Amino acid sequence: MDRYGLICRSFYENPDVTQRELASILNLSLGTVNKLLGDCLEKAFLMTDMDTGKYLLTEQGLKYLEQFKVDGAVITAAGFGSRFVPLTFETPKGLLEVFGERMIERQIKQLHEAGITDIAIIVGYLKEKFEYLIDKYQVKLLYNPEYATKNNLATIYHARELFRGRNMYLLVSDNWIRNNMYHKYECGAWYSSVYMEGETSEWCLSSNKKGRITSVQVGGQDSWVMYGPAFLSRDFSNQLIPLIEEAYHQPGTEQWYWEQVVVDHIKELDFSMNCQPADQVYEFENLEELRLFDPKYQNHSDNAAMQLVAHVFNVKEEAIHNIRCLKSGMTNQSFLFELDGKHYICRIPGPGTEFLINRKEEEAVYKAVTPLGITEHILYFDGKTGYKIAQYYEGARNADAKNPQEMAACMEMLRKLHHSGVTVPHTFRIRERIDFYERLCRGHEEMLFEDYPAVRARMNELMDRLDTLERPCCLSHIDSVADNFLFLPDGSLRLIDWEYAGMCDPLIDIAMCSIYSYYSQEELDHLLEEYLQHAPSDEERFVTYAYAALGGFLWALWAVFKSMEGREFGDYTIVMYRYAKQFFKKIITAPEFLGIGKAE
Repeated sequence: MDRYGLICRSFYENPDVTQRELASILNLSLGTVNKLLGDCLEKAFLMTDMDTGKYLLTEQGLKYLEQFKVDGAVITAAGFGSRFVPLTFETPKGLLEVFGERMIERQIKQLHEAGITDIAIIVGYLKEKFEYLIDKYQVKLLYNPEYATKNNLATIYHARELFRGRNMYLLVSDNWIRNNMYHKYECGAWYSSVYMEGETSEWCLSSNKKGRITSVQVGGQDSWVMYGPAFLSRDFSNQLIPLIEEAYHQPGTEQWYWEQVVVDHIKELDFSMNCQPADQVYEFENLEELRLFDPKYQNHSDNAAMQLVAHVFNVKEEAIHNIRCLKSGMTNQSFLFELDGKHYICRIPGPGTEFLINRKEEEAVYKAVTPLGITEHILYFDGKTGYKIAQYYEGARNADAKNPQEMAACMEMLRKLHHSGVTVPHTFRIRERIDFYERLCRGHEEMLFEDYPAVRARMNELMDRLDTLERPCCLSHIDSVADNFLFLPDGSLRLIDWEYAGMCDPLIDIAMCSIYSYYSQEELDHLLEEYLQHAPSDEERFVTYAYAALGGFLWALWAVFKSMEGREFGDYTIVMYRYAKQFFKKIITAPEFLGIGKAE
């Protein structure tokens, strides 16, 4: 940190600043401050008022300050905020209110008070929610396309040109800053730091006498830690950006924080601690901490899911504790919570699912299968909205698709379901589903596959052949992925998530289970034989292969549609599409399948 610049800034902001106040601002002794004041007089940064004896900032001092003028600010707001569910299912964390004011707006206002109006916000999750800030505060929005798969190193990489050759603040949207800590001038690169007593998992700092950071370690005790915003000077950024670019392109850095790059090069980077009082900067780690800070969130979160849970159990929101995010599913969002020492799971339908899933049909399935004792215990189900609250089984685990014994147990459960005689009024018709998803995709005037017309014709051929067969029809799960089979601590098994279930050929469940597990043909054959408990007939193999192809085609279309809504699933789309083509090829090249489903 440039000490002369700090002294000039102090007099610029407060002409009446005292030496004792300067000592506090600079964290220096009165003797050192007195020497620095003498240096500033010699350099003509300051002059002495002959009448009052006070120091005055000179034109030369103002000119010296110009190199430290802040050019703007970048606020990162791309992340999901999983520790704040269910609130962040509806609202990005930075847009949550604290004492009636949104955290990101509070920081924007503080920047404006300091004269910083060139502000860019890096968005990702629920990016549309930030659009209003453009008109309200004249900010710019920059989209991070990798927000869902990578950590904030990628965020800074995509925003790197905003920092190049500029003096820039780097803020986090979900920080709450008590008193304005921003300035028109900043005299060196720094990271906000607070002192934490006792054990901490934060990034702990060591520094020299001038406050320059000399080392960083994750976790420690009774230490100054990185906490809150940062300031990146143009000289600092010119050093940092090439290092950011290098790290970004290195394998294995996908989950890195940008700060890791600084830590790895701390010996060559001039980066200082900006020590803050204990009650100045707040980084809320979870909803529980926010509740303690702002009492509003104890009983009036204004969140539909929290209100629902309170209503269902006839309690106040403050009784709901230990809220945790489950890994967001492909269709829905879910969170865990504790109430009176018991644990439950609340499912929130994902955006757009009202067009994809008939919740009344799902409700009918749950009512039908509950007497079988094969699914989770449902405490609440809304057939209109799709909200569901169920018992959470502590210690339960998903089936392992690569474990033959566990998959054998899963097949036994499917046989129990298929042979139960339980029926529902609706049927799962794969042709209807494919037609439906195709219309959704074409409604967006987009289709990702160049060979789609040819592949679609092949799928039509398979469906036509299936239609000629007299196949059994029973209640089938359809979404029989291994993750939907839960092994409980007592060894029992449950099958969950019945959104797509309906009356259908039972072999569709074997096909779907196989492609969801990314099985090879050989693995599918083994699973089919395990399910049937005998060597499959040619027709049974044909039907299963056909459903594997059609299922791959169906879910590829589904994923295309979801991607148009901003959801991405990695290589899932192309893997499913390949199943469609590969199993069709297996069918048409196998002599034993030649006459199955074809007219004489």
